[in-house]
Amino acid sequence: MRQIRLNEPGDFQLTEIEDAERKPNELYLRVRKIGICGTDLHAFKGRQPFFTYPRVLGHELSAEVIESPNDDFQKGDIVSVLPYDSCGDCIACRRGKENCCQSLQVLGVHRDGCMQDYVSLPAKFLVKANGLNDDHLALIEPLAIAAHAVRRAKLETDDTILVIGAGPIGIGVVQFAKAAGCKVIVMDLNEGRLNFIKEKFGVYATVIAGDTAKDEIAELTNNDFPTTVFDATGSPKSMNSAVNYLAHSGTLVFVGLFIGEFSIDDIEFHKRESSILSTRNATRADFEFVIESLLSGAVSADAMITHRVSFDEMIANFEDWTNPEFGCIKAVVSLV
Repeated sequence: MRQIRLNEPGDFQLTEIEDAERKPNELYLRVRKIGICGTDLHAFKGRQPFFTYPRVLGHELSAEVIESPNDDFQKGDIVSVLPYDSCGDCIACRRGKENCCQSLQVLGVHRDGCMQDYVSLPAKFLVKANGLNDDHLALIEPLAIAAHAVRRAKLETDDTILVIGAGPIGIGVVQFAKAAGCKVIVMDLNEGRLNFIKEKFGVYATVIAGDTAKDEIAELTNNDFPTTVFDATGSPKSMNSAVNYLAHSGTLVFVGLFIGEFSIDDIEFHKRESSILSTRNATRADFEFVIESLLSGAVSADAMITHRVSFDEMIANFEDWTNPEFGCIKAVVSLV
């Protein structure tokens, strides 16, 4: 079978290897499509936390069941993968927060993922979603991360919110916030991405990040400012300043992450009586909510996909996708 391995930052290798081992009590899957995640892009650039090399990437995917010892899955079923392996015993797991397990292992990050033709996985990693196509299944995981962030924020209908960062996760937050009845403002440095969001998702307003951004947001909100600010950039500069756009009594939600420390102006933080949340990954409940939302049409996966390549073409195109000016929102790689 074919496998693509990231040997070190910037160095992918496509090789032919033996087919994946068929492990007892696991389902044998043929990978059909893979979504390229921000994690993959950061790993390629050497900027991904919790990561070692060499590594097989790939945790956003659709796959076909080839063999199944489990009555819940039949040969021919098309599934998505919930790529988080939790211990089940730590304090987070005991509280139903397996997404932030103390010893969490994520496929394609802490252990090898699915950027190959065949994989063997336990049933606990699989999610069946009848009625959705391969594209939808490959994008359930990033949409679930966005849905988890919105659920953590406990938005209310008619809230005005700000999403900083117009990448795939930010766009997911936009969609779920709109579905919750919120008025959504999006801010990014990249005007092309903002135009894409305006065209595809009909947000209330977009703002280019910079010296005038705070004044623009003040005007858009009658000086109230957004009651919730989601930062999906993974940029320390953005995270440091995000509190400046927040309403008094508002909530700041950090969705993106980076390697290092960030700081917040304590006066700005305290005078607002701000709440700060972080979000990590997603839960099975988030996956199920995304499936319901895709089936109902409340959110769209198709509108997020800007680039498609075959598996054999991926390496030649990958570096372009890391450049924000290239215009890639979400790339999908086809293996079949």
